[in-house]
Amino acid sequence: MSSRRYARGWGALSLAVGAVLVSTAAQSPDRDAEREQWGAAALDVGAVVSVDGCAAADGLCSAPAHAVVLGGDRVLTGRPFTLDPKASGPVELVLRTPGALADVTVTDQRGRRIAGAQSADHTRWTSAAPLPAGARYAARLVVDGVRPGSPRRARLDFRTAPVPAGERLTVTFGPEDGGRYGVGRPVTAELSRPVPEGARRAVERALDVRAEPHVEGAWHWVDDSTLHYRPRTYWPARATVRVHSGLDGARIGGGLYGGPSRPLTFTTGPRIEAVTDVSAHEMTVFRDGELLRALPVTTGKAGYRTRSGIKVVLGKEPLVRMRGDSIGITKASKDFYDLKVRWATRVTWSGEYLHAAPWSLDSQGSEDVSHGCTGMSTEDAAWLFRTVREGDLVRVVHGYGEPMTPFDNGFGDWNLGWPEWLRGSALTTGTTGTTRITDATGADVRSVAGGLSPTL
Repeated sequence: MSSRRYARGWGALSLAVGAVLVSTAAQSPDRDAEREQWGAAALDVGAVVSVDGCAAADGLCSAPAHAVVLGGDRVLTGRPFTLDPKASGPVELVLRTPGALADVTVTDQRGRRIAGAQSADHTRWTSAAPLPAGARYAARLVVDGVRPGSPRRARLDFRTAPVPAGERLTVTFGPEDGGRYGVGRPVTAELSRPVPEGARRAVERALDVRAEPHVEGAWHWVDDSTLHYRPRTYWPARATVRVHSGLDGARIGGGLYGGPSRPLTFTTGPRIEAVTDVSAHEMTVFRDGELLRALPVTTGKAGYRTRSGIKVVLGKEPLVRMRGDSIGITKASKDFYDLKVRWATRVTWSGEYLHAAPWSLDSQGSEDVSHGCTGMSTEDAAWLFRTVREGDLVRVVHGYGEPMTPFDNGFGDWNLGWPEWLRGSALTTGTTGTTRITDATGADVRSVAGGLSPTL
């Protein structure tokens, strides 16, 4: 029985890579155009033939190379085949004979199940992500409706082409693995090399973030080699977050493949939020929504206003030397300072802190006299230092300073509303028209402006 008869006479189970449908049937001009569009060569992988066409005495038909044949309730597997190395995108298994895919299970060479989903009509299974290169896979299929009686079973074995020699794209996740952080700490992904826009979907799809309890979240491309991931609001308190890269072996594009990267797991503590009301000269500190303490403070005076918006604790330093010339204030200026500062909680890389300021006790709670930092008594600063951790939230409201920028001076990610955040993802479609931009609390945020706040 010729392979031509299989292609002409019976339906087929096709393999599709990057949405290029592949079968033993002759390629039409439309199919050729589709194949050219996706940049993937067609693969003759054979057919699943109907039992009605089987004349073999043992109930199994002979078949062309790479074919998977359904005969009775038995399974016949053709020779394993290798996907074209030029093919990209998820793998699809498409049923072209009358019937339905009652069940599809695809596993790798270590027996791990490959995530995927069936179409609503149960004629197509698509992997959730492109399959890594250089690996073997087995697809076990149960097909209903081929003929009355028991379901038919088949197995399809295939390989992905090996990774060619050369540089591979890897990723370093942050924060530190195994740590406990505040609910405002975004996940960061630093890529080993820049990724062009056309390849960002493949990269982003391979970076997996899962939280317990579950949250809605998304990646945002900060630049061509940096991504941040955050939930729509904040992480839940006392959550577990697991981050994993599926880039290893993935074809990125332009001859670049992904390499292995270390996964990340961290937990969150209680939701700690310090809210500084500039006009009231007061900071209120909450744990899980409950008020812990109200602290009189002083913030940035005219010319050195403290940034408004949401910031995230970057770290804590029990003693810091702060000098005016580090931010451009000359020694000849009356604003120059050179002080050793205690209990400093950092919120920007440029040097904005929440810290002890015993020299301004008379002004705390009544006026703004600092150079941009939030000053308080030594006792209050020590208490705050012990209470907060990296990733906790610091929010400045009713102020006069420029808004906190999203990415260039710490973690200002939460100053972007959710629609704006999603526009930075390669997997979502940007909206058109005018959008009301809000921060993670729902408050309106002004357009992002630059500028660094002086220290102290």
